Amino acid sequence: MAGLTRVLVVNAGSETLKLSLVGDAEAQAVDRFVDADAVGHRVVHGGERFREPVLVDDDVVAAIEALVPLAPLHNAPALRGLREARAALPDVPHVAVFDTAFHATIPDEAAVYAVPQTWGIRRYGFHGIAVRWAAEQVPVPRLVVCHLGGGSSVTAVRDGRSVDTTMGFTPLEGVPMQTRSGSVDPGALLYVQRELGLSVDELEQALNRESGLAALGGLDSPLGFAVYVYRVAQAVAAMAAALDGVDANAFSGGIGENRADVRAAVRERVAFLGLDEARVRVVAAREDVVIAREVGRLLGDPH
Repeated sequence: MAGLTRVLVVNAGSETLKLSLVGDAEAQAVDRFVDADAVGHRVVHGGERFREPVLVDDDVVAAIEALVPLAPLHNAPALRGLREARAALPDVPHVAVFDTAFHATIPDEAAVYAVPQTWGIRRYGFHGIAVRWAAEQVPVPRLVVCHLGGGSSVTAVRDGRSVDTTMGFTPLEGVPMQTRSGSVDPGALLYVQRELGLSVDELEQALNRESGLAALGGLDSPLGFAVYVYRVAQAVAAMAAALDGVDANAFSGGIGENRADVRAAVRERVAFLGLDEARVRVVAAREDVVIAREVGRLLGDPH
């Protein structure tokens, strides 16, 4: 599609809906579905099928809907945004860009769970669009990206490619988040189901919406801050191991960009990695730019 100049980016996160119009020279936030040459949609979970951006049709919508149980806080709002945007702008192409796609390069040793393989589960990873942008802004061979916000993840990037990350089959795994638990002993989950009588739906609600920092008094509470920093620092060290060392550490997301105290506390805990202040970078997340670029690439735009 030659001459693509304006891409409307629809980014439906777990907490917010962001709309931006990305042109040749700049991106601007908008508050409605404005006219554009194409629409790009951030979709968090692409499962096994979607490892590249794809032109949206009814079959793709149905496939994304089938993945809602794996990312209920994300794929469900993405579907709402997708349907509303297609209704508002029916005559332009719509492209889905997947967070999981960037992590398709993770090797089996990092992606496979030690469970019966007939279960058909593996680690996918998320926040891939934001991590891709951070890796482009900090082009070092061995980079650890801490994308910390409503959802939080830590990713090992070698030569621009993801090799490990903290989130797994769903965006629940990994470090604690605003309302999501992060990793929990699966035996403990079996215990609360059996002993406390929680249903699957009740357990899902608790893990997705009543856990994480919300269960610890928030990031500004002593316990919440200590647990969060400890777990993020643990993850940074683990990702450094996946990379055989680390050349830089990038922080992005609402917490990563705006909480210097969190960054300093994490750096202090991983001082043994040799990450001095000059090697810790703050990168403003620009998922809209990455999505617009992927839309242009799929549609054959020369820019």
